[in-house]
Amino acid sequence: MRKTSKKLIIRIMIAMMITVVVFLAIKYLTYERQPLPQALAAVESDQNVTVSRYPWLSFTPKLASSTGFIFYPGGRISFLGYSDLMRSISEQGFTVIVPKIPLNMAVFNANIADKIIAAHPEIKTWVIGGHSVGGTAAAMYTSAHPENIDGLAIWSSFPAESSDLSKLNIPVVLLFGGNETGVTDESVGARKHLLPADTLYVKIEGGDHHQFGSYELTTEENMATTSREVQHEQILSTMFVLLNKVDGGQ
Repeated sequence: MRKTSKKLIIRIMIAMMITVVVFLAIKYLTYERQPLPQALAAVESDQNVTVSRYPWLSFTPKLASSTGFIFYPGGRISFLGYSDLMRSISEQGFTVIVPKIPLNMAVFNANIADKIIAAHPEIKTWVIGGHSVGGTAAAMYTSAHPENIDGLAIWSSFPAESSDLSKLNIPVVLLFGGNETGVTDESVGARKHLLPADTLYVKIEGGDHHQFGSYELTTEENMATTSREVQHEQILSTMFVLLNKVDGGQ
């Protein structure tokens, strides 16, 4: 009887441990950084831009060009965490689509761009981009489906070694912050062989990894010595150069 009781207790303890581990794993995998107020405020339709959250986050300007922009969020960051930037891009006449990625890791679903492109036959040319892991995923998709993409924007990231884009004849921009620790002059330089020779590299002095979006972070994570507003201005000015180049080349 005592042996049976001990076995039962052990089984209960093991079951409890497994439950705790599974709970913590789910919590970790589903955690996402939440958008700041300015990002949430941008997800509202007005007379100039129509915003929809389904089946993905989309910003459609009243007077839309035939060039669209697909943006992949960074890892474990809410797809709403870039909405103020995406809205600013849309206000210049470009349809912008931000997919909600399962587990917030775009590299696991880089081909979602196929569905977006198929759902918008009115868009004739596409630029794809992303932040951090999202930038790597955008490069992966472009490498695998070059016939679908007319421009690429990599934010605070670089292509994986398996994504050789060096022979592509499309405009590419790579932006990174001067105060970053992961994406630096050295790490970017080490991967230039994967990108077209005429790629535009933009180093935002004083900028950091997290200010490429508008989402919550701790004081310790903020390494920027320039404001979010200044960093966003430089991001947008670079993006407008890319998008207008693609749009004008139709």
